[in-house]
Amino acid sequence: MHITKTAKNTVSYSNVLVLGAWSFAMVISSFIFMYVGYLIDEVLNTSPNFMLGLFVLAIFLCVGRLYRDAWIRRG
Repeated sequence: MHITKTAKNTVSYSNVLVLGAWSFAMVISSFIFMYVGYLIDEVLNTSPNFMLGLFVLAIFLCVGRLYRDAWIRRG
């Protein structure tokens, strides 16, 4: 018996690398947006409003781009 792997059974390591890059981008953008929101809150004296709003915006944008990239790569 000879076992061969087809293209469907192989693991694409580039997809794992892309997923790792997206998670890194999500963490970095979350911290940057949160820091900018903190600075805006300090200037306007609006405690956590901008910080939380920009944090949610960063997460939403990164997940949306990740979903779009996964949708393109699936085909």
